[in-house]
This record gives sequence, structure tokens and C-alpha cells, in this order.
Amino acid sequence: MGNHDQGGQLAGRSPWGSRKRWRLGIGTIAIAACLGTGTAAALEPVEQEILDAHNRYRAEVGVAPLEWSAQLASQARSWATELARTGRFEHAANTNGAGENLAIATAGAYRPRALVGLWGAERQYFRPGRFPQVSSTGRWGDVGHYTQMVWRSTTAVGCAIATGDGMDVLVCRYTPPGNVTGQRVY
Repeated sequence: MGNHDQGGQLAGRSPWGSRKRWRLGIGTIAIAACLGTGTAAALEPVEQEILDAHNRYRAEVGVAPLEWSAQLASQARSWATELARTGRFEHAANTNGAGENLAIATAGAYRPRALVGLWGAERQYFRPGRFPQVSSTGRWGDVGHYTQMVWRSTTAVGCAIATGDGMDVLVCRYTPPGNVTGQRVY
């Protein structure tokens, strides 16, 4: 299992319990409640779990909660499906200006909140400052997923999980994007 953001890599572990899945094509878990823009009226349980996991980290540092974006979730679903189909694990060449976090794990082995927790665990290396000088290790990639999740000016997130070749791939997209050089995280 691992995770990846715009320039950083980190491996970690967390348990994922059983969860009913919707199988589409190669095994996409449909995360987008609708294909429109903005916040979905009623989120699916897995969507709410991912959103709540993000917002717990944001509450810890006193920044406003994120809203769910069905549009970002749709984009994330397309990329997660492509990664699961091809077995690749890399950022999209075009994220339409959104930030992006990636995680990968053995299919069905980890709950979505545990995958988000991998990114949150990076806070142990976070130090306040202006990006990219925000890591006690001297490598912003060691905290880049975490900083994207808690970036003060980020207001929306949309995520998707796709399954292929025995792996779950989580893609989350964020607007406005975080990890902006010269800016404070929060």
C-alpha cells in the first residue's frame, strides 16, 4: 500500500473493514453521487466517510471544513478508473487546476478513512511555515498529502476509489489547490 501526491511518496498501513461495493467495469466504487457540480445533497456512506476523514484533520488545525464536490469526484473517478485499469500509479497530466492526492492498497484491505489516514499521518513531519519549507525532514513531499488536506484556502474535495488487478486506488481532487509556493498552509 502507498500514497502519492504532487511530488512526494509515502507508504503506510491501516485496516479497512468490509464494505459493500458497486462493481462497474473494472470495479469502480462509485464515489460521485451525481455528475453535476457542487455538493451532493445526500452523500453515499463511502463519500461521507472520506469527507469526514478530511474534515477531522482540518478541525484539528482550526480551518473550515471542506465541501464535497460531485464534479471533482467525477474527475477523480475517471482517473482512478484509468489507474486501476492500467496498473499505473501516477498523477494525472491534467487535473483541470485541482490539487490531487493518490493512495493505493490491496483491494478490500483498507477502509477509505484509513487511506485518508495515511495522508494525515504525515502531520508528524509537518512544521508551520511557508510552503515548501513545511517539513521537519526538509522534504515537502513527506507532508504534501497532509498539507493539501488542511490547506486553508482549499474549500472542496471530491474523491473516488477504483479497483483493478487486486488493488484499490483512491484519488482525491481539491479546489482551490494547496501546496502553493510562498504561502502558509493555515
